Amino acid sequence: MLDHGVLDHGTLDDGVLDDGVLDDGVLDDGVLDRGVLRLGGRSFGPGEFAVMAIVNRTPDSFFDGGATYATQAALDAIDRAVADGADVVDVGGVKAGYGEHVSESEELRRTVDFVAEVRSRHQDLVISVDTYRSGVARRVGEAGANLINDTWSGSDPELAGAAAEVGAGLVCSHVGGLAPRTDPHRMAYEDVVADVIRTTTALAERAVAAGVRRDAIVIDPTHDFGKNTWHSLEVTRRVDELAATGWPVLVAMSNKDFLGESLDLPSGKRGPATMAAVSVAAWLGARVFRVHDVAAVRQALDLIAILQRTKQPAYTRRSLV
Repeated sequence: MLDHGVLDHGTLDDGVLDDGVLDDGVLDDGVLDRGVLRLGGRSFGPGEFAVMAIVNRTPDSFFDGGATYATQAALDAIDRAVADGADVVDVGGVKAGYGEHVSESEELRRTVDFVAEVRSRHQDLVISVDTYRSGVARRVGEAGANLINDTWSGSDPELAGAAAEVGAGLVCSHVGGLAPRTDPHRMAYEDVVADVIRTTTALAERAVAAGVRRDAIVIDPTHDFGKNTWHSLEVTRRVDELAATGWPVLVAMSNKDFLGESLDLPSGKRGPATMAAVSVAAWLGARVFRVHDVAAVRQALDLIAILQRTKQPAYTRRSLV
C-alpha cells in the first residue's frame, strides 16, 4: 500500500518540489501516488480539488423532486453550476435508489441529446454521466461525455470496456454486492473501509485491463449505497485510507441520509452538515466532490487548498501595507 503522503514530522506533503513545481505524483514504478487526474481536456493535479455538480434528468430525484427534469431547466442548472465554479457536471437519467423502472431506451432519451447539447454549449467542461448500463455509456460517450459514473459497482461487466471504447474515464464504486436500484437492508461488514478498498481498487484494475486510462479512473466509497449510517460515518472518518491507495477518491455525500439520520434533519436542511463532511473528506485526501451547492463547496475547498499550501490566497494586504 502506498503511503498517506505524510512526512516524518506529521504534516501533509503538499506535493511541491524544491523548485516550486507541483510533483506529478508518479512513482518510479509507474503507480500513481496522489497524481494527476485527467478527464477530457482537464487535468487536476495533486492537491487540486474538482467540484462535480449534480444535474438529474429524472422526475423523481430524492433531493429536488424533478426540478431539472425538463431540458431547459437542466441546461440552466448547468450554466449556473459552471458560473459557480463547477469543474464537472454529473448528468443522471435514472434515479439512483428504488423507484419506477426506467428502460434503457428511456435513459438514452433523457441523456444522449442532452449531453450533446451541453458539449456544444460548454466545450471545455468535463461531462460525467451517472449510469450503470454499458449501452448508455457508449452512446453518451459518443455524444461527448468524458466520464462514466458507475454508482453500481460494475454490475454490468461490459461497462468498463464501453468506457474504454469511447475514451471516457470511469468511477469505480462500492455497494456491498447490491443489485442496481435496491436499498440496503441489514448490511454487515467486518471492516467496511477494508471492503470498500478491496472492491474499488479491484474494479479500478479491471478497468485498466479493459483499456480505461489509469489517470482517468476514480474510486468512490459510495456513501449510503449498501451501507447504513454507521458505515457511512466510518468511511468518512477514514477517507485517508482510501486516498492512500493512490487512486483519486470521489465522495458523493451531499444531502445524504447518513447526515440526516446523524443530526435528525430532512433532506432540505442538510447544507451545513454537507459542508462539514465535504471539508473533512477534502482534508483527508478526497479529490472530487459530487454536490448540489457548487458555490458553497467551491469556496470551502479553495480555503482548504490554501490551508494545505496547494493554492495561494487571492491577496494578502492586511497588516502588510
